[in-house]
Amino acid sequence: MRAHEAGALHGQAGDRGPAWLNRPDDVNELVPHLWATHVSKVDGVLTVAGESVTELATEFGTPLYVLDEDDFRRRARAFREAFDTADVYYAGKAFLSVATARWVAEEGLNLDVCTGGELAVAMAADFPPARIGLHGNNKSVAELRRALELGVGRIIVDSVEEIDRLVGLTEELGVTARVMVRVTAGVEAHTHEYISTAHEDQKFGFSIHGREGRPSDALQAVRRIVAAPGLKLLGLHSHIGSQIFVTDGFEVAARRVLRLQAEIERELGVTLPEFDLGGGFGIAYTTQDDPRHPQDLAREMVKIVHDECGALDIGVPKLSIEPGRAIVGPSTFTLYEVGTTKEVALDGGASRRYVAVDGGMSDNIRTALYSADYSATLASRSSEAPAVLSRVVGKHCESGDIVVKDEYLPADVAAGDLVAVPGTGAYCRSLASNYNHVPRAAVVAVREGEARLILRRETEDDLLRLDVI
Repeated sequence: MRAHEAGALHGQAGDRGPAWLNRPDDVNELVPHLWATHVSKVDGVLTVAGESVTELATEFGTPLYVLDEDDFRRRARAFREAFDTADVYYAGKAFLSVATARWVAEEGLNLDVCTGGELAVAMAADFPPARIGLHGNNKSVAELRRALELGVGRIIVDSVEEIDRLVGLTEELGVTARVMVRVTAGVEAHTHEYISTAHEDQKFGFSIHGREGRPSDALQAVRRIVAAPGLKLLGLHSHIGSQIFVTDGFEVAARRVLRLQAEIERELGVTLPEFDLGGGFGIAYTTQDDPRHPQDLAREMVKIVHDECGALDIGVPKLSIEPGRAIVGPSTFTLYEVGTTKEVALDGGASRRYVAVDGGMSDNIRTALYSADYSATLASRSSEAPAVLSRVVGKHCESGDIVVKDEYLPADVAAGDLVAVPGTGAYCRSLASNYNHVPRAAVVAVREGEARLILRRETEDDLLRLDVI
């Protein structure tokens, strides 16, 4: 692809779009595996669990995140049941609210948080502290203190400074910290570089590779923890990235990390009862994505751990995983209202239709940040117009403010129409901003024909409340 002055998001010329994008036979039809279980169209109008988007837009406004609660719960149960011998930690960073934290608890999952703010949400939801894991590469003393006072089930240690902080805090508080050591396995996950987290040159964890005859940073961290009063070592933690569709990377990571575990157990005479292989399981944003079923992932990942432990002649630790996107991502779509449209001439006589909506990078930064692909559909009516290559863009003052780079939409999409984008449950509301002083969108959960706010829409008063006048 040739370079484009405005960046890679704008480099796709022609009237066909990328190779994976097929012109639909019927532009009104949904691609089922991109949408939550209870989403369908009735006379061209998108509905979720019996509620039409036209009614939702009237009652709650747009942009609007619409979450199918039963779909969220079903996906959570699917992981819990598939990984029945493992611990499943819902990754709160994907999307967290008091309501979703309660659903996670009710469906029998644990919860992974990575800041004091996420921990505060969990506490507001009365989530059992013993079922919470605290992540983060730069936890403050205040965050660690609160976690210890609450009795969180595990703290994933990420630095030498953090070990020292925990030693001081456990002595002060008279408690024991249950910890895991996050390690980087040197695995390049097949995903965007910004969400690949186990290669060596990045901020997370301790390297398992030694340098110049020295023991690895990970082994030195483990020695420090084992020797420290007040710290109980549970095991090793590995996370190779996000939006991953194959288990090859997990296999390589497990082999390398369990080799370190065997070395630890032989040298220090300690048994590590747990092993966390992370998560990052991919979802379908477009027709090019083919996500794995939890049962398939469980079968393969459990086998990987058992096989590697057998080869190393060590006991099999209890496995834990951390799906977040795979649970909440497909359960949610974002609903927008169209404001303007225009035809833009492209090279070679082709053209593209731009559809501008009332949201954008403030409610979904992933397209600009990761060059992520999304799909879209006309949500408020059916259309007999031909399908034309379209780009759904936002209202912000950035040329990179793109929501959906390439999609076929009806040629007559116009101001006042509603457009819905599936797969926006993960890393959209949680990465949302007030860029251009746009209030953040509301989140509505729908179940059995009833819709209720779980996060209200911000107002201009909310924005101004922070100003010191």
